[in-house]
Amino acid sequence: MYPTLQGFSQQLIPVNGIKINAVTGGEGPPILLLHGWPETWWEWHHVMPRLAAHFSVVAMDLRGAGFSDCPLDGYDKATMASDAHEVMRSLGHDRYAVCGHDIGGMVALPQAALFRDAVTHLAVLDVPLPGWSGWEETIAKLWHFSFHMSRDVPERMIHGREYDYISAFMAERFYDHGSFDTADIDIFAKAMALPGRTRGGMEWYRTLAADHAAALEYKKRPIEIPVLALGGEQRFGPRMVPMLREFANDVSGGSIARCGHYVADERPEEVAAALIEFIGAK
Repeated sequence: MYPTLQGFSQQLIPVNGIKINAVTGGEGPPILLLHGWPETWWEWHHVMPRLAAHFSVVAMDLRGAGFSDCPLDGYDKATMASDAHEVMRSLGHDRYAVCGHDIGGMVALPQAALFRDAVTHLAVLDVPLPGWSGWEETIAKLWHFSFHMSRDVPERMIHGREYDYISAFMAERFYDHGSFDTADIDIFAKAMALPGRTRGGMEWYRTLAADHAAALEYKKRPIEIPVLALGGEQRFGPRMVPMLREFANDVSGGSIARCGHYVADERPEEVAAALIEFIGAK
């Protein structure tokens, strides 16, 4: 029901009173990959083998997704960043790079802001960030934010229709539908159908007002490490660099051509190459 990736192993790691599913493999400087909605660590399965020749790769299921626990609370992005940091510490990585896409990018930013002695490089892929000056205007135009924030309604509407909802949702955000693999959609749908996981994913959105307030505080002390800001040309790519420059001083990146929102699914070669060059792996 749930796939494995050759050369990588999975384990459940106790952190912050819950268990987080982590997938590890490769050798070299450590890099943590954080997925978005409605995906799991499997979002990165095309990228991970490309990175494994250069890095010790860790991809985890965020709390509320996949095989990680889905507690009743703790979905603010600072707590989720603490989950991710403790996973890396448990694996013996005191200093590491972090890359997050979508909701994972919303986690990666506070991770870099809160754990400054640990995070060496920050990469954020195709996401509007809480705390950004364009945040409120942008999310007002994204229908699913309001829907997912609603209490109980999305869980009831999506239950039993996980595949239909995810396939329609992701198809709307792909540019190259030739890279839209229905087998992957089935994996994500089955993961979301596990008990509590639809609710867990909705809770990521229900904390966003608090996340926005917290991120405004991060901006008072700009991030000094190198930051890579990338997005699909057809989604947030043109806005990623100026957005991250509101939080950090050393920002590079831009748009991936002929690409939509799901950059790791649609353009894994470009994403992996950008991360390898950015972190400077030998």
